[in-house]
Amino acid sequence: MSVLPLVFTSGWASGINAYAVVLLLGIFGATGLTDEVPASLQRTDVLVVAGVLFLCEAVADKIPYVDSAWDSVHTVIRPIAGAVIAALLAGQDGSLPQLAAGAVGGSTALLSHFVKAGTRMAVNTSPEPFSNIALSLAEDLGVAAIVTFAIFNPVAASIIAAVLLALGLAILFFLAQKIRRFLRRWSQRREEKRLVDSSAGRRAARTPPPPDESDHF
Repeated sequence: MSVLPLVFTSGWASGINAYAVVLLLGIFGATGLTDEVPASLQRTDVLVVAGVLFLCEAVADKIPYVDSAWDSVHTVIRPIAGAVIAALLAGQDGSLPQLAAGAVGGSTALLSHFVKAGTRMAVNTSPEPFSNIALSLAEDLGVAAIVTFAIFNPVAASIIAAVLLALGLAILFFLAQKIRRFLRRWSQRREEKRLVDSSAGRRAARTPPPPDESDHF
């Protein structure tokens, strides 16, 4: 069977939570549930690192504005992870199919990352934090469910992932105004912090040093 459906699904999931994808695929391979997972993803050190980073993301992803900062850092990491995972799943070192699989996984991860990051920017325009937590939990559960389903039925899972990606891109288009509002607020906060730091620095420079107590003796 072609590995392309699993490559596409893993790419979509990597754009949302790459560490969860590595962790799940590694566990499924190590426990013998599938022989599609390469040995490099089943290594103990890889699983430990992926588990620790997954926990970090699980926390950061539920805090308003911290989640967007985390997404900003992962604009490069998630597509690269999606491409690497896809290439490993395709096998055949240096072959054209492996390079093509890496391109599919990386580009799909980039698109789903933009959907995730843009949606979070729109959600962060809301003053309450509960929507961030709910959305983060839905993403975590969705990634876990789709990746698990892909192990047993990769074609059906890839269709679901494609539909979710298309819906996400459509929603992102309609949320464009809220995303612009978030970016303005983000810029204003950074400017306010810069002004506060600058003002504090000027006050510190103008404050005279304490008198030398030795002058009184």
